[in-house]
Amino acid sequence: MRYIIIGAGAVGGAIGGRLAQSGHEVVLVARGAHLAALREHGLRLVTAAGTESISVPTAASPAELGELRRDDLLILAVKSQDTAAALAQWGVAPVEGGGVAADRLPLVCAQNGVENERVAQRVFRTVYGMCVWLPATHLEPGVVVVHAGPRNGILTLGRYPHGSDSVLEEFGKHLTVSLFDAPVVPDVMRWKYGKLLDNLGNALLALLGDAARAASELWQEARAEGERVLNAAGIAYTTPAERQATQGDQMQVRPVEGVPLSGSTSQSLARGTGTVEVDYLNGEIALLGRLHDVPTPVNDLLQRLVDEHARERRQPGAMSADKLRELLG
Repeated sequence: MRYIIIGAGAVGGAIGGRLAQSGHEVVLVARGAHLAALREHGLRLVTAAGTESISVPTAASPAELGELRRDDLLILAVKSQDTAAALAQWGVAPVEGGGVAADRLPLVCAQNGVENERVAQRVFRTVYGMCVWLPATHLEPGVVVVHAGPRNGILTLGRYPHGSDSVLEEFGKHLTVSLFDAPVVPDVMRWKYGKLLDNLGNALLALLGDAARAASELWQEARAEGERVLNAAGIAYTTPAERQATQGDQMQVRPVEGVPLSGSTSQSLARGTGTVEVDYLNGEIALLGRLHDVPTPVNDLLQRLVDEHARERRQPGAMSADKLRELLG
């Protein structure tokens, strides 16, 4: 099996780098300065134990690979706002023996949020979900920092919308020998909805930076809104206790000198990308709230403010907790 990692940032780079280290065929798909650095120096994977340089084949697009192989597994690790464009590009990629990737190859959504699998299923016949618990940072071209050990992350797998199969079982085994825990479950979306609730705090970290710790009541209310919405919609989700039971002592945060751990939304602001995934996190709760007549004022405001910060290229922590409370009234 060859793994094509579409989006070799924090999550994709960590997964691809570890798979390559354990002897599996990997292609990292990237663009711009990050792609140039990967091609010149390889992937620099930084942990509390030090820095490892990993040589991994790279590509900017399907065209650079020619016909895809029948044993390719596509792992989509771009931000949710980039999903549609990536699917349009890779879905029509030709596969050896005839046909295109959307019809012939499986695709794994290794992303935050719960909309990616549904969008992917419109294009690809076989879609898998991955609930990603992987504290990692990508701010410098060619460099991915992983902040956890002894296991680098917990990557819960399942077929979308439910079930499992032999491809997933094999993938899970490969991840397990690559410093991850990779349980295969029949209800992966329940796990992803549980992760969604935790990701509602990403917006606060992006807006407030270190001051987010002094505004814990806002995070609690954002999560409470999320739980009320999911309950009203009849959507099942995992609890923090379930996640902790799965995590155990296998994945513990390990500080990396000079690289503070930050959320994925904060990293997007720091890189000045101009877009963030908040519409698929806090925005998902806001959408469901409107559909099910459940007020979500905290998530509504967080979505709007983070989008504004991204458009205006503001850095993380540009707002004070007092200002945010004032806007909430």
